[in-house]
Amino acid sequence: MSATLTSALWALGRGTGVVALVLFTSAIVLGILARSGRRVAGLGRFGISDLHRAAALTGAGLVVAHVGSLLFDPYAQLRLVDLALPFLASYRPLWLGLGTLTLDLLVVVTVVSLLRGRLGPRVFRVVHWATYVLWPIAVLHALGSGTDAGSTWFRTLAAVCVGSVIVAVGWRLVPSYGGRGWAREPRRSA
Repeated sequence: MSATLTSALWALGRGTGVVALVLFTSAIVLGILARSGRRVAGLGRFGISDLHRAAALTGAGLVVAHVGSLLFDPYAQLRLVDLALPFLASYRPLWLGLGTLTLDLLVVVTVVSLLRGRLGPRVFRVVHWATYVLWPIAVLHALGSGTDAGSTWFRTLAAVCVGSVIVAVGWRLVPSYGGRGWAREPRRSA
């Protein structure tokens, strides 16, 4: 394989991983906002839900490109087994294993999300909570195995991602949260 192609695969793998992290962070924050029922920037509840879904699905597509490009990159030394079974990689097994765990959880969450209508809201909700496990594992993977993990720009980006999610979760957990959101009509008994 030519050095130019190897370099391109490596750059594609790095870039898609970074952008996927940003999109998944956005999806988490938008998901929290969507569940709040509050209007944001004139989008309304359905607009936020659509952005949440688009960010999550685009992030999933970028993860496919991330993994695919690194699978064909001879420097990364990924094997097919490394995509399914965590902690077996020859290079940084812990950090790549966390990436594998993220990928495994992402597949489950994505499939269940796409089959939401057939599986029902209860299954969807339970599985969807796995994103609160998936996302921090992905951040750890990026910080441990990413080539740019030691750079100031990436650490700043990771801090902004983590800070955004912490603020969104904190906002959601404040005691006054119950008073926010869409006013709902009480059910009338017959």
